[in-house]
Amino acid sequence: MKDFLRKLELPSFIRDSRLTASVAIILVLSLLGTIIGMIMSPLLGLALVLIFILTIACVIYGTYVLADNANNFAVNLSYRIKRSEQEALIKMPLGILLYDSDHQIQWVNPYLQLYLKSDDLIGHTIKSVDPDLNRLLDEAIEAKTVENHIIDWDGHQFEMVVQDNLGVIYLLDISRYAKIERKYKAERLAIGQVFIDNYDELSEVMHDQELTSMSSYVQNTLSNYAKKFNSYLKRIDEDHFLLLAHMQDLDKMEKDKFSVLDKIRLETSRNNTPLTLSIGIAFGSDSLTEIANQAQSNLDLALGRGGDQVVLRQPGKDARFYGGKSNPMEKRTRVRARMVSQALSELFKDADRVLVVGHMRPDMDSVGSGIGVVKIARLHGVKANFVLDVKNTNYDVGRLVARMQEEKQDTDIFIDPDKALDEVTDKSLLVMVDHSKYSITYSKKLYDRLKNRIIVIDHHRRGEEFPENPMLTYVEPYASSACELVTEMIEYQQPANGQRVLTDLEATAMLAGIVVDSKEFSLRTGTRTFDAASYLRSIGADSTVVSLLLKEDINSFLEKAHLVATLKLVKPHMAVLCGPDDKIIDPIITAQAADVALDLENIGASFAITRRDQNTIGISARSMGKINVQLIMEKLGGGGHLSNAATQLEDVTVDEAKQKLLEAIDEYEEENE
Repeated sequence: MKDFLRKLELPSFIRDSRLTASVAIILVLSLLGTIIGMIMSPLLGLALVLIFILTIACVIYGTYVLADNANNFAVNLSYRIKRSEQEALIKMPLGILLYDSDHQIQWVNPYLQLYLKSDDLIGHTIKSVDPDLNRLLDEAIEAKTVENHIIDWDGHQFEMVVQDNLGVIYLLDISRYAKIERKYKAERLAIGQVFIDNYDELSEVMHDQELTSMSSYVQNTLSNYAKKFNSYLKRIDEDHFLLLAHMQDLDKMEKDKFSVLDKIRLETSRNNTPLTLSIGIAFGSDSLTEIANQAQSNLDLALGRGGDQVVLRQPGKDARFYGGKSNPMEKRTRVRARMVSQALSELFKDADRVLVVGHMRPDMDSVGSGIGVVKIARLHGVKANFVLDVKNTNYDVGRLVARMQEEKQDTDIFIDPDKALDEVTDKSLLVMVDHSKYSITYSKKLYDRLKNRIIVIDHHRRGEEFPENPMLTYVEPYASSACELVTEMIEYQQPANGQRVLTDLEATAMLAGIVVDSKEFSLRTGTRTFDAASYLRSIGADSTVVSLLLKEDINSFLEKAHLVATLKLVKPHMAVLCGPDDKIIDPIITAQAADVALDLENIGASFAITRRDQNTIGISARSMGKINVQLIMEKLGGGGHLSNAATQLEDVTVDEAKQKLLEAIDEYEEENE
């Protein structure tokens, strides 16, 4: 019996103590029943004894049968699992390759062997069988991660997992799903807003027949361009179109660099009706509303940068720019200036304090336009100041401050940045003049404090750092200077009782700002520039004093001359000037040196590179107009005008900055071939 029980290997579920206890209880109860039966009747007792013996026999036999069936089931299940594993390794659509420490192939399942296209694999190195697979393996091992890699191999896309400690490569062909993903991405919708920059201005001076002909030309040209790239174009009104395109077609437009801009500009110029387009295109969101709003924002950015360009940006990403090769056309009207002047007055009336800031190291244009805005605010009885540390200024601004103190005229116009921050309230206004970028504003603390109550008055092209929700924006990229814009607004102010808005010295300061930024009326100068200068002269601006304010001291002149002496031609018509890496040079001198280089024969663009402080290198760029230095500076994180731009580079030497500049110039030339 013991041998029988020893041979009987009970499965674990039968050896369970609870089941054993239950069987024991049943046997005990059966035994008690037999004893009671014997007491009551010998025959009944004998019958119960026989039943008890039979029950024990049945239990033992049943247990044996159950154990045998359970063992057979477990063995069969184990066999089926192992067989399915073997079949999976051999037949499942997952490539498996085993290799040793020398990358010799030890085993490959048949599925992967189909891709390797060779019957003789075992014992050969992976590199000899397939160099591309060996390269992908090395890259995965160098990455030191067990995460999946998406790779392109043998014309297919695979999800690759490498366990180098075990010497195993797993390859799952996901080409079908990758194709679906590519199709989804390629067919995502992009929305564009197309605007004819100067349609209204031309329509005012054209006959109906000429206007109809021009309008039809633009419509047909844009329609043909959209048709070429399988896109949908719908005219919304006379100067506005809606563009719908798939991402795959938008990518083709990008490769084409939106040649329709050049085509329309050149063709209309030949007919003496020059037109330019501004286009804002957005993509990359699941919400069509968000894409449409972003497209409108991109169009606003294109217009703010002077028009004749395309701005592509998806929500939350950096913008890409195309075009912008031409000087912005003058399309500002007197009506616009008057409306801005009135809107500015209304905003000032509701404020308890107006603070005006320029850019870092403010020049005469920044200070002059700031003084003009301060005087407009004070004209309406509002306390206003220009934020400036008068003890730390450029030489020309320093002369102006000294002259104002000497003549005792409006000596309270300027306020120290720290004092201004202490006096600001939630009803105060911050006016940014001659700039619109947070990174170069004179007081970042004031900007942060009043970021929801900002007014922008600027003549530089609008950039990505533009304030999110300005209360009023007056950005005119074609204007010569911020002083020109502010002067026009002053003309529409109506002081009570014959009160003057500007004193003679203040008018002189604003005229000096125009002279500085227009390079004595030689660059970016339109008829409106001369109108503004004429108005300032009529109210007391003195050109002699302007010359005195802008005079250079001898040391600055010599420093500028030394910088110009380093001039080297790096490209046809492009010159670079480099200051010493161990000497800090004033940004004004750097800019003036670039201007001087531009006056030399056969130089169409100049770049002056100098150290501004221990950690910063500054680059001032100037152009005669054919070379767009703004696009070059934007590649280095800066910006400005087509003919006047700059940037700053952190933690580099002058030589490293020059190398970065040369790379940006090469990239610019490749894009504009």
